[in-house]
Amino acid sequence: MSPVHSQLAPTFRIRRRHASTTTVGLFPECPDVLGPSKEVSSSVPVADQRGSVSDQATADCPPASAQARLVGIARLAASSPPAETRRKSNQRPEYFVLPVKSILNRCDSNRVPFEWTINPYRGCEFACKYCYARYTHEYMELDGSEFEKKIYVKKDAAPLLAWDVAHKYSYSSEASSGARPDHIAIGTATDPYQPAEQEYGVTRSCLEELAKKEGLSVSIITKSNQIVRDIDVLQRISERSNLGIDITITTLRPGLTRLLEPRAPRPDLRLGAVKQLREAGLAVGLSASPLIPGITDRDGELEAVAAAGRDAGAQWFFSGVLFLMPSSAKQFLPFVREKFPRLAKQYEQWYAKNGYAPEEYRRKASDRVARIREQYGFRSRPWVETTRTTTCTQLSLTWNASAVTGVGERAHSCAAG
Repeated sequence: MSPVHSQLAPTFRIRRRHASTTTVGLFPECPDVLGPSKEVSSSVPVADQRGSVSDQATADCPPASAQARLVGIARLAASSPPAETRRKSNQRPEYFVLPVKSILNRCDSNRVPFEWTINPYRGCEFACKYCYARYTHEYMELDGSEFEKKIYVKKDAAPLLAWDVAHKYSYSSEASSGARPDHIAIGTATDPYQPAEQEYGVTRSCLEELAKKEGLSVSIITKSNQIVRDIDVLQRISERSNLGIDITITTLRPGLTRLLEPRAPRPDLRLGAVKQLREAGLAVGLSASPLIPGITDRDGELEAVAAAGRDAGAQWFFSGVLFLMPSSAKQFLPFVREKFPRLAKQYEQWYAKNGYAPEEYRRKASDRVARIREQYGFRSRPWVETTRTTTCTQLSLTWNASAVTGVGERAHSCAAG
């Protein structure tokens, strides 16, 4: 039997509790596994068993002592065995089977329109230059640059999710005073339809479990046209629960897409997926997040994305301005200096010490999106219409955003699972 999927249901007990921004307290310290980071006084970088090298201190991920023990998700990741793969290319990432205790992860932030997240993988091969979720690899004592190089496949996802929904999910959300069910967002810190899904099928296995339930509220967000493979199970979910699908397109320019999102499918393929999903009777909208200042925000560009989405059948549209957490800025700012040198100074002024674009720019972007919705007849996302009004930070795989000071810290607990 595959090490990724198992028919055995978990026998341990999981208690519902608020998520923490750190994983240290979730697992006991393991005295037999040492952290991969080098000792501060040493000049020799130390590689862990997966070949990672961490030899520099950074503001968001300082090196630990060589004697520090791995705990939490870092300990689990360090002991994760390689996952078998049919791919032979030298450019492929490394795959590992990650043992986890839960698939349904609680989000306790009141700034986002959902209560639970499902991330079938940790890491994402699409390698989007701006991706905020790179920080999740730092929880595993890996550098954010390895987010697309080391992909962790969550083990036994289906039986874990079945248990989670049965014991943790609420059909009477506290946030709505019992008027609606909790909302589950799939793909908040990884793309659920990245190439790994073709081999390991973790996303599909989770959807199969959700299709057995009734009365759920679920959304999926992806940059991949691979989602059309699962139209059959998506239709089954839609028949019994509320389901919405977001397809992300940040620009229609193929060359720019390849630069910003090196391994994601072309924009035309994503638009084709919108059309197929709508023809299958599914609720589909378009995400144009993030709006990248000076790069994807030129006159008419966001409007062109919206028009193409409308023509493909998209029912809603949203976009939020680029938000850079420190681990993402560490990757994105050098990219801007190399590929867009004329913007380098502006980005340094805006993002070197702050994850948010200036408030005035964000306000103008929000007004622009509102005009686009009115012009093209888009509605709001259906699950957001039924929840509290919220303003939240752009998270590259997830939701609409006009950045609000302080939300970055709370976002950790929503996407790190």
